[in-house]
Amino acid sequence: MDGAKSGMGVSPMSPTGILPLEDLPVVRRRGANLPHWTKTGATYAITFRLADSLPAIVAESWRREREEIAQRAASQNRTLTWMERKELQQLYSDRVESILNRGEGSCWMKHAAVAGIVQDALKFFHGQRYEMYAWSVMPNHVHAVFSPLEGYDLSGILHSWKSFTSKLANKLLGRTGQFWQDEYFDHLVRDEEDFIHSVNYTINNPARAGLENWPWVGMQKSEIRD
Repeated sequence: MDGAKSGMGVSPMSPTGILPLEDLPVVRRRGANLPHWTKTGATYAITFRLADSLPAIVAESWRREREEIAQRAASQNRTLTWMERKELQQLYSDRVESILNRGEGSCWMKHAAVAGIVQDALKFFHGQRYEMYAWSVMPNHVHAVFSPLEGYDLSGILHSWKSFTSKLANKLLGRTGQFWQDEYFDHLVRDEEDFIHSVNYTINNPARAGLENWPWVGMQKSEIRD
């Protein structure tokens, strides 16, 4: 359902074939600065942001605290517990999201044409490379909840979105240089309750940021159950 209104909720939804995390093998992948945890067949809630959207000291503090949580698990030769994953998610929400919602940096997606480029890219391969459930294109960052389809992975999809949109947006804005921050935040969706929370968090992000009638937010109608 494109153009979901800010402040709305979502009735029970579930991605096709969602499995509890415990039923799927975890793979720990090292990103440019942060570790990422991926699972074949999983659903993700992800956030990526513009290059100048966070003060450097805030970004570094968040990276350091996240790395400490990861190292704690690694030192015990185990994967992250569910509570540790929740700790990471809460850390991001409290430390990073609140600053992003203040509208730091250039906020290129305040330009309708740029926001449209990003939203169109998110939706373009729905049903081909991934199932897209919900998204919000904010002035300086993007939220999406989706499941990669067979043959496609999280990092490849993110790279495709960011590479394509940065080229078009820079051309439109008449600028050069880095558009998106290299790293991104990803949350492995645990179960249907977590899925509903992630979708609500995504579509209500404009309301939390004080953006009224923000048009660059939506859900896929086909995934909503009565």
